[in-house]
Amino acid sequence: MTAAQQPSTMSGLKVMVIDDSKTIRRSAETLLAGLGCQVLTANDGFEAMAKIADHHPSIIFVDIMMPRLDGYQVCALIKNNPHYKDIPVVMLSSKDGLFDRARGRIVGSDQYLTKPFTREELVGAVQIHAAAK
Repeated sequence: MTAAQQPSTMSGLKVMVIDDSKTIRRSAETLLAGLGCQVLTANDGFEAMAKIADHHPSIIFVDIMMPRLDGYQVCALIKNNPHYKDIPVVMLSSKDGLFDRARGRIVGSDQYLTKPFTREELVGAVQIHAAAK
C-alpha cells in the first residue's frame, strides 16, 4: 500500500516513539510523518512520561530494553494511570521470545513488534489502534 492509499485516519494522529536507538526513532518518525502523523520521540522512559503528560499521544511505541526505565516499566506506568490507560502501547524488541511477549501482555501492552520492524508492520499497528479509538 502506498502512502497515497493510506486512510485519512493517519493524518494528524499523535504517535509517540520511545527508543534509546536514534536510528529506530528517526526511521519510525520519517515513515509516520510521511503519512501525516504528528510524531513525538523520547530516548528513555523518563523523558517519555513528561511528553505523554504534555501531549497525550494516540498511540505509543516503546522499546523494551532501555536504561533507567525499561519498556515494561513505562507500559505499566501508562496502563496504571487512569488518564493514560486507554492509550494503546506497542512494545518493540529485538527479541522475539514467548517470555518477552507474555511479560508485555502482563503489563498491559496492546501489541508486540519485533525489531527491525517493516514499514507495513508499523503502519498496520497504527491503523489498527487508531481505528479502535
